[in-house]
Amino acid sequence: MATFQQRGKTWQYTISSYTEGKYTPIRKGGFRTKGEAKKAADIIEGELAQGVSPVLNKDVFADYFEVWVKDLKSAKAEVTYNRYLNTHKTIVEELGGITLQDMTKRKYQRFLNEYGETRAYATIRKLNTHIRACVKDAVDEGRIRVDFTRGVEFNSKVESKTSEERHLNYEESVLLIAELKKRLDKSLGYYILLLAAATGMRFAELIGLKRSDFDFKKGVIHVRQAWDYKKGTGFAPLKNTQSKRDIAVDKVTMDIFKNLFQKLPSNLHGAVFFNPQSSKGTLSNEAINKLLRNTLKSLKIDPITIHGLRHTHISVLLYKGVSVQFVSERAGHKDVETTLKYYSHVLKEMRKEEEEKSVRIITEMQSNVV
Repeated sequence: MATFQQRGKTWQYTISSYTEGKYTPIRKGGFRTKGEAKKAADIIEGELAQGVSPVLNKDVFADYFEVWVKDLKSAKAEVTYNRYLNTHKTIVEELGGITLQDMTKRKYQRFLNEYGETRAYATIRKLNTHIRACVKDAVDEGRIRVDFTRGVEFNSKVESKTSEERHLNYEESVLLIAELKKRLDKSLGYYILLLAAATGMRFAELIGLKRSDFDFKKGVIHVRQAWDYKKGTGFAPLKNTQSKRDIAVDKVTMDIFKNLFQKLPSNLHGAVFFNPQSSKGTLSNEAINKLLRNTLKSLKIDPITIHGLRHTHISVLLYKGVSVQFVSERAGHKDVETTLKYYSHVLKEMRKEEEEKSVRIITEMQSNVV
């Protein structure tokens, strides 16, 4: 039976409770009236009568999920763990400080609907999979009583991308590059994939590279010709005038190719990736995509093609704040409009971040006004 005490201007309830034979009273105060205190106490007593441990302190959903993910770390592969961290970031950004106990199925469905405005079906489903696993554990622990993720629907207004269009995020790119470096001794194809990730070059441009295109002193690769890998007729013109460009490359990648040239025999064409055993003179697009697919599979990352690596390189640069003009020139796009057209999804997300940054700047200016 609950008893009630007035503490200054507010009321408190005290409920007698025994845990493993030990008297552990449940108290909570801060109620404006005795009636409010009694109503809250009745709920707690009802739960105790049903053998349910009452939840007196609410959990911020984002904080609970973060702790839950950290507890999972040892049982998950690194790439999987990083995906859960991305989900936590989404919860923080989209749901803010809402508590686990205040979340309802209706609120959660509304969140998924809004999230689906700019995300593909597969992305929404993966996010829900992570959240639902956490929520189920919260139910088992008695922190909440209802699984608010059960029976929700995934509504997306974005068409799912093919492996040709899909790209990796930053964390996945880091994992892939590290793995490619481990496999360089197995096939020349891994060098192609590494260079694709580091430069964003088109496949025809990559296999059309000559040794003389590498300027190791300046850390630059000169893109001057392509290779007709479809007909196997050898060197071919670039896609457009803008494709003729110089690409600055990081020292680590350049050193890897400098070492490769020292041990790889030269050929009459001077081509870096020439393959005399192939009827078309070089490693095929299919063979490279197979290498990439198997490498990503070993990392438990969804498959993309080598063209998807080009999308990845461009998207990562844009996400990291590199100007659209520079990225367009580095990619060899016909014009900036081409970049804006194909990467509008990236720029849309960046626009939201820029809006928030602008508001923060103006807010700081306002706070400094005397």
